[in-house]
Amino acid sequence: MNPAKPSLELLRSLTDEHVLTALMRRRRMTRAELAIETGLSKPTMGESVRRLTDAGVVADTGERSVGGRGRGRVASYYALADDVGVALALSIAPEGIVAECVDAYGDNLARAEQKIDRPAQPDAVAVAVNAAVKRAGRQAARPARLAVVSAAGPVERATARLIKVPDQHFPLGELNPADLLASQVSGPIVVDNDVNWAAQAERDHHHDLRDFAYVFLGEGLGCAVVSDGQIRQGYAGTAGEISHLITIGPDGRATRLIDIFGDLDLRQTDSTAIDVDRLLTEATDEQAGAVVRQALGQAISGVLAAIVALTDPETVIIGGPWGSHPVILDAITAAATHLPRPVPIRAAELTTEASLVGARIDALARLRKSIITTAHEI
Repeated sequence: MNPAKPSLELLRSLTDEHVLTALMRRRRMTRAELAIETGLSKPTMGESVRRLTDAGVVADTGERSVGGRGRGRVASYYALADDVGVALALSIAPEGIVAECVDAYGDNLARAEQKIDRPAQPDAVAVAVNAAVKRAGRQAARPARLAVVSAAGPVERATARLIKVPDQHFPLGELNPADLLASQVSGPIVVDNDVNWAAQAERDHHHDLRDFAYVFLGEGLGCAVVSDGQIRQGYAGTAGEISHLITIGPDGRATRLIDIFGDLDLRQTDSTAIDVDRLLTEATDEQAGAVVRQALGQAISGVLAAIVALTDPETVIIGGPWGSHPVILDAITAAATHLPRPVPIRAAELTTEASLVGARIDALARLRKSIITTAHEI
């Protein structure tokens, strides 16, 4: 084997990666601009652009720089080829289905929403997912290279199926998003639960966040544990399912967290899902609200005691439509001051579609990496 050959291939791969990274950042550039941006010589840059163009990863845009007498030579602008594809970010939640297509520049090319009936049925959700994904695909008019899915429910780590668990607020049985998307996505399909994606969005929003617990309090209940910057999913993928943790009930007795909302009459009709509107109305009532706030603060602080004891987070972030409400957050924080190991508690800063934001960020990173990997295989 020629020992120089692997070194030459590695050099070409690194050069191509620099070119692609620069184009993803700047969108369109001439060879001269690429040489300046990357610090590489013009001949090396020209060879890389030629190689990437021949491979169909980069394309001449047809645009030319201003040239002519006294202005230098006319130069061609290059950009990523349109057919390198997009990434699909998909949210499956009780509020409905949202499908977005993101290109390698980070632009959201398409967004399609599809409402679902309540209570949700797996077959109806599958139809809604297909409708939203197809509509987003038509808007983007580019092939989906990969997909990242946020699902409001526990996801089996080995199969990416949604897992049926007791008292699930959004019962989808064993719906498999990867199977639903297989005919519409050419590459890998990554599936995780919505709380994990929301925690990742919060992590990426604050680059110094490395060790924290993200507790979601909405129609459903969940927790994500981030350690050394990584989500801890557990053996099966169900780490952070806090609904059945034993905590302090309104009467002072030990009870499961999920049952407390039944005791307080804060569940939706014929469902274990929490009635968020009713909860907020009662908790913020000037006269009767103190009792509800105390019960919720006491119950959540008991859950936090278990989370802190087992995961040792630097801080606890509370998200969700009622968990991050200032009145309820104050009640939780006050009750948590009596914990054996109190930790800082604060509200999540990303409150709008946090899980979709997390999935979208991950989809963009995976798309860029996939394009660079393709160039390495040239």
